[in-house]
Amino acid sequence: MGKQGFVSHKKPSLLFLLLLLFEATDVGGAARLNHWESGIRLPSEKDDQELGTRWAVLVAGSSGFGNYRHQADVCHAYQLLRKGGLKEENIIVFMQDDIAMNELNPRPGIIINHPQGDDVYAGVPKDYTGENVTAANLYAVLLGNTSALSGGSGKVVDSKPDDRIFIYYSDHGGPGVLGMPNMPFLYAMDFLDVLKKKHAAGSYREMVIYVEACESGSIFEGIMPNDLNIYVTTASNAQESSWGTYCPEMDPPPPPEFLTCLGDLYSVAWMEDSETHNLKRETVEQQYETVRKRTSNFDAYATGGSHVMEYGNTSIKAEKLYLYQGFDPATINFPPNEVNHNPRMEAINQRDADILFLWHMYKNSEDGSKKKEILTQITETMRHRIHLDGSIDLLGTILYGPAKGSAVLNAIREPGLPLVDDWHCLKSTVRLFETHCGSLTQYGMKHMRAFANICNSGVPRSLLEEACVAACGGHDPRRWHPSNHGYSA
Repeated sequence: MGKQGFVSHKKPSLLFLLLLLFEATDVGGAARLNHWESGIRLPSEKDDQELGTRWAVLVAGSSGFGNYRHQADVCHAYQLLRKGGLKEENIIVFMQDDIAMNELNPRPGIIINHPQGDDVYAGVPKDYTGENVTAANLYAVLLGNTSALSGGSGKVVDSKPDDRIFIYYSDHGGPGVLGMPNMPFLYAMDFLDVLKKKHAAGSYREMVIYVEACESGSIFEGIMPNDLNIYVTTASNAQESSWGTYCPEMDPPPPPEFLTCLGDLYSVAWMEDSETHNLKRETVEQQYETVRKRTSNFDAYATGGSHVMEYGNTSIKAEKLYLYQGFDPATINFPPNEVNHNPRMEAINQRDADILFLWHMYKNSEDGSKKKEILTQITETMRHRIHLDGSIDLLGTILYGPAKGSAVLNAIREPGLPLVDDWHCLKSTVRLFETHCGSLTQYGMKHMRAFANICNSGVPRSLLEEACVAACGGHDPRRWHPSNHGYSA
């Protein structure tokens, strides 16, 4: 019986080969042969044929050892994508690259993104580092515009219509802006214009964007259309902070020699999910739901969690994650999306992580002169923060009166409306304020909503300049002047 079954299996195969031979020798047989070949392609081969090329752009938008976590996030993402089969030539990395060999790094040449994590720095390409990590270069890379690049490796997203693109950004943010280590900031409308141009060029099939930053929902709220074949998730909504984690004295803590945070809550949530599941079986939506729960810190919003948001074309959520992040063969027997039972994680507001870092440096320093130097740095940083907050409050009082100033500057628009009606006004207002009051810094990005509301209320430029002079005329910004840091707009 078994032998008969074997023979009956063989006969159709022989007939099939004869048919192929006949088709190949017939006039126009080449075209028909291709048809037969497409019919016998293995499922995995068919997937690869239909996939096109996977591209990824990874951006760490900060600098300095106090911001260790952002470059650690991006290096970790690179390793994950490489294990998933993405080629180095198709992954483009933006990072300052001032962490691995920093004198403060307790493990020179190594970066980790988890307390027990392996090195994630080895092999990461230095595509755009140092002064080349700019918004302008990012836009040129996304558009495949080599002529618009200024420095760097020259790698761009040279994608074709069937290709898919994954973008991951990790840094500080504020209403309508994302940070960059070299000014100016990335502004929401500029970024959206680039995405629209990329779509108009017909040079990708679909795109998925993950953004880790404070108020990151404001980058897309009210301006992200659903017809660009782009799906976006953000670490926070348009009004709240995102959170750093794996910080000193937290649970779980980093190794004792580390005085800085190793990762960000949203970022480690999606990457640790991807590493522990079969991405050929897990969907984009399943990861969104898992990351949403973990980033909320299981509804602990007040003490260290944020609302993960989604924008754009939500039909992409039904697709499998491997289409964007690749597939690591070592995960083939992993579950598609097992329920995550991780306990709540301790976390810190992104904007306070640098102060936490400086404080731990101060506390652990045994060198008296060094200790004094760190204390001076903490004092200057806090004084500038107090100056920025006070200047904004005074600006509101001067423009709208003591009864309404704070309410106008802090007003939040209805969901679905953009942060500001005139983005050029927003930029010019930021420049005007920085000219008289000093650099916003990564902390002052939180005041972008105040500048947007000034624009939305139609304050004349002449009146705004008078108010800035009055609010900051007696202030000497010294090292905080934008001539040292560059203008944010």
